[in-house]
Parts: sequence; structure tokens; C-alpha cells
Amino acid sequence: MAMMARTRKFWNHSKAAAAALIWVSSAILFYCVLQMALRNSSPINHPSSSASSSDASISNAEKRAIIYEKMARDLDEHGAAFLKHGETSQSLSLSDLFAIKDGSITPILKLPFVVRLPSLLCELMFYIFVQSTRFISRKSFILLYVVANMFPNSVVRNGPGNILQAPMSLPAWVILPMWSPGREAVRSVFLPYFDKMIWFQNSTLYHFSMFHASHHIAPVLATEYEIKAEANAVKAVAEGLCPLKIVLDRVVLTSTGVLLGCWQVTSGTDPVTIRAKLRSALPRAPGKQLYDAAILHTSFARLLGRPNTSPEEADETRFFHDLVTRLNNKLNGFLAMVSELWYVEEFDVLALALDGKMKVRKFQLGCSQT
Repeated sequence: MAMMARTRKFWNHSKAAAAALIWVSSAILFYCVLQMALRNSSPINHPSSSASSSDASISNAEKRAIIYEKMARDLDEHGAAFLKHGETSQSLSLSDLFAIKDGSITPILKLPFVVRLPSLLCELMFYIFVQSTRFISRKSFILLYVVANMFPNSVVRNGPGNILQAPMSLPAWVILPMWSPGREAVRSVFLPYFDKMIWFQNSTLYHFSMFHASHHIAPVLATEYEIKAEANAVKAVAEGLCPLKIVLDRVVLTSTGVLLGCWQVTSGTDPVTIRAKLRSALPRAPGKQLYDAAILHTSFARLLGRPNTSPEEADETRFFHDLVTRLNNKLNGFLAMVSELWYVEEFDVLALALDGKMKVRKFQLGCSQT
């Protein structure tokens, strides 16, 4: 009898443990499903059609001007944080992005760990319970790739070269020439003072980040099938966009040491409209994007430390402003054409900025303007 009682007690205990395990597993699975649904759902904001396209264009240009003015004040308001190796892109410090040894700068390429623990747990639970399709973590960007060419009224008149891309007669997707007046202008102004402490953006990858299908703050899991569907949706958007003629409004240096070109649109589809169309085409994308809808900016270089001949601390800000002014005198008013939309998957953290591993799908802007 005692043996039977112990057996019955053990059996009841085992059943209770199994039931508890099933209950906990079910709760975790439900939590995962709920979190994924909440994360991947986002309201679709349709642009208002009450205002005319002309009024919208003027309004968006004014918005950009205000944003650029604020960006230009950033260095004055926050100081040169990059001199203290402060935080830069994606909550990372400069030491997370670059290694400097014997006067040589090397980017630190890392796999993007963008899956939060609940998401990782969800993957495991889905695999155990329903053997679902393997989800992959990826960071996808939609960006406008700049195809620039000299225009007759450009302030830069050094022949058929250009700031950002090969001459217009060449295919837009061709590998870009190393020489361009924009790249050389940036180097000529900053290199003498920061020869060991500056990272120049690869001029063949000058770009405008337009939209994130997934980013480090709100990573969106996707299967290969879903990624292909996103790329096709982007292609459909590109076919309805008109090429942009843009003008360099100003160059600014941020407190984090990023040298940015800030652009205005003279004709073509406005960035606000482009981002709205991408939002509609990619409903699973994070609701909160990383950039203002009106902005159109590209990174030229990153300052990583103090200049060779350090000015007095009180004069540091003025020193940086003087360099930026010299660069603006060379480049302000430069005209360019944007004719492609790229869907980019980054397989290294900040792959576009650090020449890391990525997969690129290129789409021509298909609207023909009359």
C-alpha cells in the first residue's frame, strides 16, 4: 500500500509538473505572438490630399530649412562630443565603430544583434511547437541612391566630373569613379587637420536614408519570402516616383562629428511623399522611423578625434565652424540628380557607413516628367 501511495503521489506530481510546463510554455508562446503582432503592426499614415502639390513642396522645403538650421546649431549647443569619444550612430561610441592603430583607421564590422530576447525566445518556441519557417534577423534600409551630374548652372565647373556619381551618360548602377569634386573638396579642407582622425564615407555609397523596413530600435523579423515581398513593394513604389533634381543647401558638422550634406529639392517627387508611399507599401515596418520625413541628407565624413594642431579649448567650436564655412564656399549650390531607389539589407552594423557586408536591390525611378 505504501508503495502504491508513493507511486500515485509521484504520478500526480509528474502530471502537475507537466501541466505547469505546458501552461508556462503556452503563456510564453502567447506572449511572443502578442509582442510580434504589436511590433509588426503600425498605422499607415496617408498624406493629406487637401493641399496642392505646389503648397506641399513649399511647406516641405521650409521644414527642411528649419531642420538644417537646427542641425547647424547642434555643435554650438552640445559642443564637440566626438572629442570625448561620445555616443554616435545607433547608440554606439566611436570606439565601437573604429579602431585606430599606428595612425591607421579600421572600421570594426560586427554582426547586427537586433533580435531582442523575447523575439529570440519566440523563435525557439515557434520552432518547438509549430515548426514554423525559420525567421531571420536582418536590418533593411530603403534609401535613395544619388546619381549626380553637373548642371550648366552649377557652381562647380571642373569638367564632366561630379560629386556623387558617374556622368549621366553612364548606367546609374555602374561602379563610381574615385575622383569627384565633392569628395576632393571634403578631403582638401579636412584632411590637412585630421589626417589620422577622419573617416571618409565611401563616395560610391553616398546616399540618403529614406525609410527603414527594420532598425536597431524596433527590429522586424522576416522570412526570405517576406523580404522578397518587401523588395517587390519597393520596386512598385519606385516605378511611380519621379527623378529628383536636388541642390546642396549647406554642409553641417554635428556634435557627434558627422559631416553632413543637407539638400533641397528643386523638382521631382518630394521625400515626404516618397516616405509616405514606402510607409503604405511596407506596413510591417517600425512605426517610429529614425529621421524626419522631410529631411534629405547624406554623410560625407566622420571626425574621430582632435585635429593635428589642437586650438585652444575656447576656440575649438570656432575652428570647426571655419572649416565648415570653407567647405560650404566650395560646395554650396551644387546640383545633382537622384534616379534610383535601393533596397539594402545590412549584414554588418552600419554596413553602408563602414563598407560592410550588405545586399543591394536597385530600382529605377520610373515616372517620366513632362
